[in-house]
Amino acid sequence: MSDGRVNADQEQEQNMVKPPVKRSLGLLIATYSCLFVGSIGSSLLSKYYFVHHGKSLWVSTWVQSAGFPLLLFLIYFPHFVFKTTTRRPFTRFTRRHLLAGVLIGFVLGFNNFLFSWGNSYLPVSTSSLLLSTQLIFTLLLAVVIVKQKVTFSNLNCVVLLTLSSVLLALGSSQDKPAGLTKSKYFTGFLATIGAGLLFALYLPVTERVYRSFYCYAMVMEMQLVMEFSATVFATIGMASEGGFKEMVHEANHVFTKGPTVYWTVAILVTVVMWQLCFAATSGMVYLTSGITGGICMTALLATNVIGGVVVYGDKFSGVKIVSTVLCIWGFSSYVYGLYIKMKKNEKKEKEEKAKAGYAGVDTVEDGGDAVVVEVEMGKVKDDVAAADDRV
Repeated sequence: MSDGRVNADQEQEQNMVKPPVKRSLGLLIATYSCLFVGSIGSSLLSKYYFVHHGKSLWVSTWVQSAGFPLLLFLIYFPHFVFKTTTRRPFTRFTRRHLLAGVLIGFVLGFNNFLFSWGNSYLPVSTSSLLLSTQLIFTLLLAVVIVKQKVTFSNLNCVVLLTLSSVLLALGSSQDKPAGLTKSKYFTGFLATIGAGLLFALYLPVTERVYRSFYCYAMVMEMQLVMEFSATVFATIGMASEGGFKEMVHEANHVFTKGPTVYWTVAILVTVVMWQLCFAATSGMVYLTSGITGGICMTALLATNVIGGVVVYGDKFSGVKIVSTVLCIWGFSSYVYGLYIKMKKNEKKEKEEKAKAGYAGVDTVEDGGDAVVVEVEMGKVKDDVAAADDRV
């Protein structure tokens, strides 16, 4: 690409209009809705596999990333079908981005394995609350990696959510499933904490990478690369246990619900739910920040706790009740603080526009005629990130 073309592209990016705050909030709400459905669905279905005698940790790991081809719809449909963006897919996706995606993907694959290991032993409710331990490490790593600003709002939320996990750990001895040895129970305990710590690293690292992206579509492209690498990692592990032949044997002779339910629910639907969860998580990180994405995901763990109690009959003791309340309290206080900040930023922006003497959208002069500058689909990060104060 010539220097002239590069300069022209850079000038076009600088001239792009900042989209309305309402549109930013709409995309943010849609992304969090997908995260809500994906997080709850993936958590419950992953346990469903083990409840009905699924035994392979590698199969459980593989389904968490094998749905990466579904991302092609999010990448190509906006450009070729809906015509909502003129940017061609994978434009400006550099070798550096590709290498980062591959490396992060292998780490994500190992994180998925640890989650499956812990999930095979622990109740859904316990596993969900344990995963919230990652939040304090997410904040610490975000301070180091992306220069995260520590505010009362995010610190209060992190403390409350972490305290809920500490309370759960103190009462964990009464939560061991019948017939499970202490060694396996604590293996699951440690594996789940390990998964939480790796995810704590994943969030600020991806935020750092996303800062070089200028539209939402690029985030999905990076997600595709990461999930492909994670799938390669899981496929290698599956091959060590007999590969897909072992899945066929498990479906026909081991899984108690039969092969039809195995392939449709335990595999296919689980694949879709996990992809929805991870894609929405990346979207949340891009639209806001790594710590906000972590807080939103951790808050959903309280819903997973209730789901585990309702669907699988997990014990809902006094410790879990207090832990769940702390989760909801911490997240609610953070969302309220974010809402107040967004309102202040919106008011400030309107005042600045009024002073500048324009109302509506930015324009540029082209041969004496005012033309509206093109808005790329998904370029909404600045508004929401400003509301989050890049905390």
